[in-house]
Amino acid sequence: MTGTVVVSQLGARMHYAVPRIFASERQLAHFYTDICATKNWPRLVNSIPKSFLPSSVKRLVGRVPKGVAPELISTFPGFGIRSAVRRLRLANVIEETEHAVWAGSEFSRLVASSGFHGAAGLYAFAGDALEQMVAAKQQGMWTAVEQMIAPREVVEELVKREQQTFPVWAGPHTDNPYARAFAEREKAEWELADIIVCPSEFVRRNVIARGGRAERCVVVPYGIDTQFPAQDIIRIGGPLRVLTVGQVGLRKGSPYVAEAARLLGKSATFRMAGPSNLPERITAQLSKHVELRGIVPRAEMAAEYEWADVFLLPSICEGSATAVYEALAAGLPVVCTENAGSVVRDGIDGFIIPIRDGGAIADAIATLTNNVGMRAAMSESAVERAADFTVKRYGERLLAALSALPAERRASTECVA
Repeated sequence: MTGTVVVSQLGARMHYAVPRIFASERQLAHFYTDICATKNWPRLVNSIPKSFLPSSVKRLVGRVPKGVAPELISTFPGFGIRSAVRRLRLANVIEETEHAVWAGSEFSRLVASSGFHGAAGLYAFAGDALEQMVAAKQQGMWTAVEQMIAPREVVEELVKREQQTFPVWAGPHTDNPYARAFAEREKAEWELADIIVCPSEFVRRNVIARGGRAERCVVVPYGIDTQFPAQDIIRIGGPLRVLTVGQVGLRKGSPYVAEAARLLGKSATFRMAGPSNLPERITAQLSKHVELRGIVPRAEMAAEYEWADVFLLPSICEGSATAVYEALAAGLPVVCTENAGSVVRDGIDGFIIPIRDGGAIADAIATLTNNVGMRAAMSESAVERAADFTVKRYGERLLAALSALPAERRASTECVA
């Protein structure tokens, strides 16, 4: 790909991998985000000793797009503060979705009104992109939208079934009036996009099923530069240690983790590392079979992967969970669903199991418990697999996917979303 690109992104997802990739190739025209620690008043936080900072502010200090020159970054700290305050007041999924629609459209309008710095193209993220994509198209630019997770309609349908199956986990299902608005934004973005970047075949298939044009959809798996060293030895003896990372709840398939733990009894030890908003009754039941670690700071995650023998992620719906990439790099065989959007090869790096099947999880864990040689071979394959999914390889794949897009702006066109 030649020409320059404007990237817009809410938050610090994947440690700003996309703007960093374009910056490393000197193709980043400008980067828009809400708040980062290198611009405006948030950069002053870096002068305060971290020991004096609350955890939320510490996370802000970590928002540094390394390798992206400060003069190429524009932030909207006023919007960022308003958004953060609103998030503190959110009480349920419906309010969260309402906020996502507001934040995405407000951020997108701010980007559109700030200009595109002579770039040939715009790279933005689903749900946060519509207004800026309209403006970019009117200026003759190409547009790319990244669909980070399955389309909202798919997420709603999958989670709705879980809520009906496990009503005590999340309360009785109620229709989300803002989910339709979010889904309509996604579809409008697909129509405007010259290319729809999907992190997994699971996402690509569902975008096409919901109206995205197949010829515009490309799969670009993610990549990580992990700090989690691969295990040197395969632990033998004692219960197999099974680690799950991420939000404890229905979308991550947590009820099936609990079912597998119950089925396996003392032959396996299960641990979940991640936040939870479950009712106390469910937390108490879950704790009988699974150790709940709560939120584990990233600096302490290496110890979690080192503790584990196997990584488990029976997600109902993902994009491509980065925790799986981390687990592979740590040398852990991975048991996950196709819906986790992983790069795991069934029978080589781990096992791909059906969604909603605690028995299948238990069978896979039992197989690894009873076959140390298989576990050792899968561990070795996991490390080799992870080596092909670094940030460098991610960048190469992303740039290759965008290579056919024009290097210069086309003549301005009228575009209506």
